[in-house]
Amino acid sequence: MSTFVLGLIVVAYLLLIAFLGFLGYRKTTSSNDYLVGGREMNPIVMALSYGAAFISASAIVGFGGFSAAFGMGIQWLCFLNMFVGVIIAFIFFGLRTRRIGAKLNVSTFPQFLGRYYRSRSIQVFVAAVIFLGMPLYAAVVMKGGAVFIEQIFQIDFNIALLIFTLVIAAYVIAGGMKGVMYTDAMQACIMFACMLFLLFWFYKVLGMGFTEANEALSDIAPLVPEKFRELGHQGWTRMPVVGSPQWFTLVTSLIMGVGLGCLAQPQLVVRFMTVKSSKQLNRGVFVGSLFILVTVGSIYHVGPLSNLYFLQTQGGVATEVVKDIDKIIPYFIDNAMPDWFGAVFMLCILSASMSTLSSQFHTMGASVGSDIYGTYRPRSRNKLTNIIRIGILFAILVSYVICYMLPNDIIARGTAMFMGICASSFLPAYFSALYWKGATRQGALASLWVGALSTIFALVFLHEKEAAAMGICKAVFGKDVLIESYPFPMIDPIVFALPLSIMAMVVGSLVTRKIKRK
Repeated sequence: MSTFVLGLIVVAYLLLIAFLGFLGYRKTTSSNDYLVGGREMNPIVMALSYGAAFISASAIVGFGGFSAAFGMGIQWLCFLNMFVGVIIAFIFFGLRTRRIGAKLNVSTFPQFLGRYYRSRSIQVFVAAVIFLGMPLYAAVVMKGGAVFIEQIFQIDFNIALLIFTLVIAAYVIAGGMKGVMYTDAMQACIMFACMLFLLFWFYKVLGMGFTEANEALSDIAPLVPEKFRELGHQGWTRMPVVGSPQWFTLVTSLIMGVGLGCLAQPQLVVRFMTVKSSKQLNRGVFVGSLFILVTVGSIYHVGPLSNLYFLQTQGGVATEVVKDIDKIIPYFIDNAMPDWFGAVFMLCILSASMSTLSSQFHTMGASVGSDIYGTYRPRSRNKLTNIIRIGILFAILVSYVICYMLPNDIIARGTAMFMGICASSFLPAYFSALYWKGATRQGALASLWVGALSTIFALVFLHEKEAAAMGICKAVFGKDVLIESYPFPMIDPIVFALPLSIMAMVVGSLVTRKIKRK
């Protein structure tokens, strides 16, 4: 495809985003509009926005590359994304969240927990965790989008990242939640169509049918690189050896961290508060489930099978041809698919990245502007909206800087890390607010603190991947991790932190209720 035609496609895409962002800006007249879309969003738009915010470039580029390296075991994550992330989330969490949120007149996730437990400290604490932790996730998504643009256009990474960031900043800061959700819905449609085409066209490229291709993938198990075999890799159609380093990474970090962490993602929870009624929320379940099944299921299926393509054309499996796992999918698209699809798929990656980033930036800005600053320094609605916009700008700048500090092969891991932090810190208090009338303010505070601190402790001193990279444990104790006996260095922090957070919630609530009765 010529550069001119490619440029026209990109310009048309950006103009459509600009129009939807302007439409959101025109319809935003209050802080309530800016934060929750005036609680009048169409359920289909909400469901598409939820799915688009959920599935980022990290899912397509990072997790897709991970599946190419380690196989189809990651399809369990697709199942959890759909079953837990949509069906359970909408029916068992979303309905009550919308109802309680409307009753309490809240517009953000920190406000929801803070007002339910009648604690300003809880609201500020949750907002602080979001604002301090989410920039890492945002930076990971930014890298995923910029890496793909770099690969497709063959331009400098710095230029790709700068342009990418400026475009997102423009419509998020101006349009608020309405601008974010309108663009999300459009981007979700692009993602759905691209991933569906990718799945069907891929088999044409291979020249094989479904059964034949999957059998061929099983047959090349002996070609697993030795460095991966030592980690527990048994082939691209099998789970890793139970108890191996790769098994712990796949099961505890990716499947558990992302599969459970999605329930307590602030940028997703707030979408439940944007529709008028519970009936409208129910209408979004099918749309959201279908979107996740096609977009995530396709890339997690194509990723492992790409090894067959690399064998046919390059004489080696994916990780032997492309050394950086994060670049496997961009390389595959650039070389295996039609030229025109490379441009369209670029829009898919841009859509995935922009939809997630816009939600993240909006959430971080609301946290620092409305939930922290607005709590201690109340302002009028119009002034509060401007404060939130400043918070969004600051969040974008922080994420932009962090993006330059990220190592290779970080996209999938960084996503799992943030979602694990959210699960350990927020999920017990959030679930209790919805379903346990015996939950107390003190129990919630204990759970939040224990979940956050135990996660940080595990990342710094126990989990080898992060602890060794940070070097704090090495500097203090002279070794990479405190407990060197296998498998402790491989176990994800969520395995330690979430049970402790749940215990703190239950014990703290029971003890404080007993004291009050006396």
